[in-house]
Amino acid sequence: MSAKFDYTSSARRFAIKYPVWSYVGIQISFWVIANCLMGLVIHFHSVFIGEVFNLPIQSRMKPVLLLSTFLGILYGAVLGTTDYYLDKRYFKKMPLGKIFLLKALISLSMSLVVFSILSTVSIDWNIPSLIPSKTIFTNLKPWKYLFYLFVAFYLLMTLLIGFINQVNKKYGPGVLVPLILGKYRNPIEEERIFMFMDLKSSTTIAETLGHIKYSSFIRDSFWDINQVLSPFNAEVYQYVGDEIVVSWKTNDGLRNDSCVLFFFACEKQFLNRVDYYKDNYGFFPEFKAGLHMGKVTAVEIGDIKRDIAYHGDAINTTARIQSVCNTYNKKFLVSQYLLDQTDLKNHFITESLGMIQLKGKLTQIGIASIDGIMIE
Repeated sequence: MSAKFDYTSSARRFAIKYPVWSYVGIQISFWVIANCLMGLVIHFHSVFIGEVFNLPIQSRMKPVLLLSTFLGILYGAVLGTTDYYLDKRYFKKMPLGKIFLLKALISLSMSLVVFSILSTVSIDWNIPSLIPSKTIFTNLKPWKYLFYLFVAFYLLMTLLIGFINQVNKKYGPGVLVPLILGKYRNPIEEERIFMFMDLKSSTTIAETLGHIKYSSFIRDSFWDINQVLSPFNAEVYQYVGDEIVVSWKTNDGLRNDSCVLFFFACEKQFLNRVDYYKDNYGFFPEFKAGLHMGKVTAVEIGDIKRDIAYHGDAINTTARIQSVCNTYNKKFLVSQYLLDQTDLKNHFITESLGMIQLKGKLTQIGIASIDGIMIE
């Protein structure tokens, strides 16, 4: 029997493998739909005017849709590519107001290009045959009002696609469609892997740096962790103070040992920027982590602020495993249950720490440390 198709996981994997194509593809799809919608409105409005005033208006749907599709592809490709590289290189620390203004100016510039193409190409499709073409070109007033319509429409659609992009950034690729379809309105059961990562020596660092500079230190540390998420199919579930909770669908986390390699990739990312941290803060970020998997329920919660929340013993157990890292002088602990369900012991240096009683747990649980990658 074939496995059930998982839209969210498939969309996430595609976005990881082809980030530019994924981002630009969303823009193109959106703008093609938006342009076709506006084209149909103009088409049916032209037909309506022709019928009411008995004018021989020659407006044909097929050319309108073809032109709208072409303009949507052009608009989406240019804006999507521009947005992607600007976000990566220039918008990271820029105020939201400036980002909105720059994107609005880019959108306005593209609107002028689209309008110029439309006014040149489509004139024979939507203009009554009884009005000479030269009248249209010599009288700019009708085009002025049509231009206002285009500007208002494209600015409104730019805000809407901006909202879609923000949802994708908050929840990750492939989540918007399930949210719209109400997938998480009622609790659903999922098998997931969770990793709790907590900054080591956080109290000492905070007291030395002060709360303002310490916040910058945490921000930069989390930013580096975020750079490693995509290659390992990981998604951020929560930021809690100086702790970050990362999650995977079970298949995504176990594929190519992603859920374990992610931790070591974070360490490598920090090492690559060790000079930056030493020069700016005098400290180097080191994290301790706990890893576990199990069944949880996922549900959309909140009203004023909505979010997707996970509930279940697997999350609490993961947090407790991470909390005993200092007790065993280990930086990376994992449940024995996860080890037994996988072949991680064949790829990593592990040490069984036996059965322990975690705080708040009625039964003991087996844990082990992962101390490094096994060299084959």
